[in-house]
Amino acid sequence: MNMIHYRIRLSIILLAAVIAAGVVLYQDPIAQNPDYHRFRDARPFFGIPNFWNVITNLPFLLVGLLGWQWLSKATPGNHLRELRPAYFFLFTGLVLISVGSGYYHLWPGNGTLVWDRIPMTIAFMALFVAIIGEFISIRAGRLLLWPLLICGVSSVIYWHFTEIRGEGDLRPYILVQFLPILLIPLIMLLFNPVFTRTWGYWLLLGSYLLAKVLEHFDAAIFEIAPLLSGHSLKHVTAACGVFLMIEAYKRRRLC
Repeated sequence: MNMIHYRIRLSIILLAAVIAAGVVLYQDPIAQNPDYHRFRDARPFFGIPNFWNVITNLPFLLVGLLGWQWLSKATPGNHLRELRPAYFFLFTGLVLISVGSGYYHLWPGNGTLVWDRIPMTIAFMALFVAIIGEFISIRAGRLLLWPLLICGVSSVIYWHFTEIRGEGDLRPYILVQFLPILLIPLIMLLFNPVFTRTWGYWLLLGSYLLAKVLEHFDAAIFEIAPLLSGHSLKHVTAACGVFLMIEAYKRRRLC
C-alpha cells in the first residue's frame, strides 16, 4: 500500500470516528434506563438468585484462561511481541468480566453494573488496539494502549458519578463500546492484515452482534424456550465468538 492510499484510508477511519463521536455527543445526556436491570429469567437455583444469568458468565472465564494459555505459548509467527500487552489485557478483561458480570447479575443495579462494565471496556479497548496494531500500525497500537484503556475505564466512572448526582450520562460509555464495533470492520476492509486467518475477528464481530440481538429479545426468547433467556444466551454466544477468535490466533501465520 503506497503512502497516498494509506493516508486516504486512514482519513476515512478518522472521519468515521469523528462523525460517530459527534452524533453521540450531540445528543442530550442519556441516563441508565432502570428497566435494563429487569431480566426476564430471575429464577434462583442452589440459593443463587438469577442463577442462569450468573452461571453463564463462566464461559468468559474459560476463554480468558484459554487466551492466557495461547499467549504463553505464542510464537513470532502468530502474534506481535509489541502487542503482547494488548493481548494480555484483552484476555484479562474477559476473566474479569466473568467475575464482574456474575457479581452484577446476583444483585442487578447501577452500583453493581459498574463492575460489569469496567472489565468490558478493558476488553473492548485492548481488542481495538490489537486490531489497530495488526492492520494499521504496530507503533500506533503500542502507543494507544494505555490512553484507550484509561478512556474506557474513565467512561464507566464518569457514568457512575453522573448517575449518583441524578444526571446520568452514558454517552462516553456508548462511544467506548460501539465506536470500535463501527471502526473495526472498516479497518479490516481498508487495510492489509499482518496475519492470515482474519476470519477469527469477523466471527467474533458476528457473535457479538448476535449476542446483542439475543439480549434485546431476552423476554421473548424465554417465553418460547424457558430453559435459557436471551440474556443468558448472550453471554454464551459472546464467549463462543472469543473462542473462535482464539482458534484463529492459534492457526494464523504472518502474511
